Amino acid sequence: MRLHILGICGTFMGGLAKIAREAGHQVTGCDAQVYPPMSDQLRDLGIGLHEGYDAEQLDRYPADLYVVGNAMTRGKPVVEEILNRGLPYVSGPQWLAENVLQGKWVLAVAGTHGKTTTSSMLAWILANAGLNPGFLIGGVPVNFHVSALLTESPFFVIEADEYDTAFFDKRSKFVWYRPRTAVLNNLEFDHADIFPDLSAIETQFHHLVRTVPANGLVVANAAEASLDRVLARGCWTSVERFGPGAAWQVGPVAPDDSFEVVLNGASQGTVRWGEAGEHNRMNALAALAAARHAGVPVATGIEALARFQGVKRRLETRGTANGVTVYDDFAHHPTAFETTIAGLRKRVGRARIIAIFEPRSNTMKLGAMQTRLAKSLEGADLVYCYASHLGWDPERALAPLSSRAAIYSELDPMIEALGHVLQPGDHALVMSNGGFGGIHGKLLARLGAKEKS
Repeated sequence: MRLHILGICGTFMGGLAKIAREAGHQVTGCDAQVYPPMSDQLRDLGIGLHEGYDAEQLDRYPADLYVVGNAMTRGKPVVEEILNRGLPYVSGPQWLAENVLQGKWVLAVAGTHGKTTTSSMLAWILANAGLNPGFLIGGVPVNFHVSALLTESPFFVIEADEYDTAFFDKRSKFVWYRPRTAVLNNLEFDHADIFPDLSAIETQFHHLVRTVPANGLVVANAAEASLDRVLARGCWTSVERFGPGAAWQVGPVAPDDSFEVVLNGASQGTVRWGEAGEHNRMNALAALAAARHAGVPVATGIEALARFQGVKRRLETRGTANGVTVYDDFAHHPTAFETTIAGLRKRVGRARIIAIFEPRSNTMKLGAMQTRLAKSLEGADLVYCYASHLGWDPERALAPLSSRAAIYSELDPMIEALGHVLQPGDHALVMSNGGFGGIHGKLLARLGAKEKS
């Protein structure tokens, strides 16, 4: 079958494109914003990419079915032409559910934060145990080097996003996945462009809970009152909770971030790894619990985590120049800013952390999180904000940080200013859910020039 995927460079749709190609379909697609690592992955697969949403591409890339990403809206020429011609179309989650997930033991990881990392840990644990899982993850696990994989295994791990499905289906994407094992990592307000409040998101999470069979398992964060409310609406499945006071707990934590795993009061072993922060320890507990439901002994999961190499764009070191280490992180929510900075602080001690971020997500652009912004960044020594085309005042939002914060509306002047401020031994933490204008390479080049001068 010939598939043309609209919005193909998004993390979900790009992974879907790879799986469709591996399933034997002819795949092409279009998008308006193309940046690594997804663009590189698609080109390596030989998938034809069309730049833009013009209607003419329908003649250039005739297809048997058009798979529509949730970035597509009414008014885009390609969407209007599909509707006018009466061409067959389907959402990405529906196509995946009907063509890939049917008959699989689906392990779905949902939550406001940590979905990508926890999904990556879970897929790696299953793979290490010889279960050869398929997966579709909203990032690139370093252990696998790809964001998606189709296998003959009955197990499939999927990052279960609560964002809406498509312009014609406003339910959360994860409603389509029908998991046997569902991880509810956490739940905060986000996606202010489609959800009016936290209660609306809780309703979608309960839709997910309603799809988990009685012989399945829900793995839930015990510290989240929002998840307690979700489960109180009705749950027909066994629940295992992780976190303080729960069945799954973190025991003693060593200075090198190794930690003991405790289940029902009994030590299961020690995870010895390079991941930093309490949030990653919670992610690990959730992954171990989900893998255990699929038949992987806890000790085997712990051993696998010792060789977990992380995820691209999750506190990923992009390079060092003039003694300054530059990191890339996908953080785009105040909670993620805070936990990412805290994780890096644990790693670098008293060295300076310079946080560089852009409010790029729809929630951030709408200003829904501006009152939480300064507090989430106060763990950094200096904060640089790239504030372009915002509908709110970032200077006012960051005022509590006083002279520690600087705001720029243009990228090049900000990079130049950073070139003067950054010193050997500093850690430049770049946080964005987009390409950020290639700032990582530009900043390293600027620092490199400074080093040679």
